[in-house]
Amino acid sequence: MATDKTHQPSPAEPNISRGDYKAELHALQVEFVKLQRHYIARGERILVLLEGRDAAGKDGSIKRIVAHLSPRETRVVALGKPSDLDTRAWYFQRYVAHLPVAEELVIFNRSWYNRAGVEHVMDFCTKAQYHEFMQSVPRFEQMLIDSGIQLLKYYLDISKDEQKARLAARRKDPLKQWKISPIDAVAVQHWDAYSTARDLMLLGSHTAAAPWSVVRTDSKRHARLNLMRDILCRLHYAGRSKGLIAPDRNIVFGFTPDCVSDQRLAR
Repeated sequence: MATDKTHQPSPAEPNISRGDYKAELHALQVEFVKLQRHYIARGERILVLLEGRDAAGKDGSIKRIVAHLSPRETRVVALGKPSDLDTRAWYFQRYVAHLPVAEELVIFNRSWYNRAGVEHVMDFCTKAQYHEFMQSVPRFEQMLIDSGIQLLKYYLDISKDEQKARLAARRKDPLKQWKISPIDAVAVQHWDAYSTARDLMLLGSHTAAAPWSVVRTDSKRHARLNLMRDILCRLHYAGRSKGLIAPDRNIVFGFTPDCVSDQRLAR
């Protein structure tokens, strides 16, 4: 199967050397420190959701974003399998406890959208629960925004060939054994089902108040840098370097319904 050409590095931003990548990463991390100083001073609340298939690069991106931020005002949330008590509660209840308070940046490494993705594909929820979620999530997110939370939602999109390669490398790397899960073994087998679930999720939960952005992640370095740039350019903070934080729109771009109809996402 040929690699999807839409998932190659942008012609405007060809393959980047390790040295240039490190330099740009450092500069963007300085910008995140500026951002943190700003939201702490203003008592702001920032919430970033990262969704995507297994091996799409969520962990690596988060690691670079938070590397030099104060842990007291930065939290990464990666919830495990819901408990029996969780399954008897309002679906959003266990996520609410982790929302940002004043002066905080919170990044969800997967979020309530598990219900629209893995739970839906793997039949971990009923059809009724899935449909109730899809009807409720726009209202839930509107409530968060109305309360003053700045919400950013990103879908990290990876091609099938690249996902297979990364999952294979993960199984061979003794330092990445913690990333291996039973879901990995069937991720590629259920590729088409996950694609359909992704499309329905994006179409059904993309709103003017809480829009989705898509990040092409076949190139890890480009994906990390441009995700960071996009977050920075969407949030106001003092002393921002506008030229530095301009993202490549061939790599990170706002979702629109024609992304599905024109097959701009990985197939």
